[in-house]
Amino acid sequence: MGSTEDLDYPQIIIQYSSGFLVSKVMFTACELGVFDLLLESGKPLSSDAIAAFLGASTMGMERLLDACVGLKLLAVEVTQEGALYRNTEISNVYLTKSSPKSQYHIMMYYSNTVYLCWQYLADAVREGRNQYERAFGISSKDPFGTMYRSDEEMLKFMAGQNSVWSICGRDVLAAFDLSPFTQVCDLGGGGGALARECVSLYPKATITIYDLPKVVQVAKEQFVSPEERQIAFHAGDFFNDSIPEAELYILSKILHDWNDDKCKELLAKVYKSCKPGGGVLLVESLLNEDKSGPVETQLYSMNMLVQTEGKERTAAEYSKLLEAAGFGMVQVKRTGKLYDAVLGRK
Repeated sequence: MGSTEDLDYPQIIIQYSSGFLVSKVMFTACELGVFDLLLESGKPLSSDAIAAFLGASTMGMERLLDACVGLKLLAVEVTQEGALYRNTEISNVYLTKSSPKSQYHIMMYYSNTVYLCWQYLADAVREGRNQYERAFGISSKDPFGTMYRSDEEMLKFMAGQNSVWSICGRDVLAAFDLSPFTQVCDLGGGGGALARECVSLYPKATITIYDLPKVVQVAKEQFVSPEERQIAFHAGDFFNDSIPEAELYILSKILHDWNDDKCKELLAKVYKSCKPGGGVLLVESLLNEDKSGPVETQLYSMNMLVQTEGKERTAAEYSKLLEAAGFGMVQVKRTGKLYDAVLGRK
């Protein structure tokens, strides 16, 4: 490793300060349908053709396409007729709407919702609270009331979460052998992508998605078909309503939305409903114990500041919350990916 004198600090600062430009280029290409068009065309297209198909200016589209080439999201071939653009493999797999691993919906959620909150990051740091009131002019006291402020926003959020679990779900569910648990409850399971991964990996399991009534209704209508008989639903508010009995409770990206007191309250309810010998699986992005990283998790924690009442935590902090609720034999598995797994037993 080189010394600190080897680092080009001005270059690093410039790269950091322009980081949001990179994401907005990708978001914009997704939103305009660039990657979908190139996939459907089955052949490389010129910037003029892409602009005409998508109803955009030729000048603007050419710059967007070239920026995507620089980001390795597109490839370009210069012919006698001019430059022809095509998708790279990463764009075909992750940025087209039709791909099973598409991240399009989470991109749109970040672009149209998260970005607006992050404009007020300085205010969030000063005040220590989320910024929905400034970003959208609505009360910030109920984070999920604001996230689900319209059917369109709720659907966007649910589809975005589904896209995340389509590529991250199997890693966290395979971190421990969960096959002994056949009666599973997915608290805040939303659109059911993680539940679907669970029954695929553990075919003897049945899983109940517990979520707010309007979320359950949309999940049934849009995401989970009646033919998926291993997946059931239970409508309710897990802070105010009873939690059904189960052998295993999955809380995926749930505790990071809430402060410690709320987490303890929820875990105590889970412990009370959990069958003897059962357990709870926390799926979260874990900070290093000294909180020095990973940088992705540190940034997620900033996002929790501007959007929720919670934060990202270390494995020790999650273990302490589990133990306070009565769970023991806590195990931690780092997947090496975005999300990790913590298992506590009753």
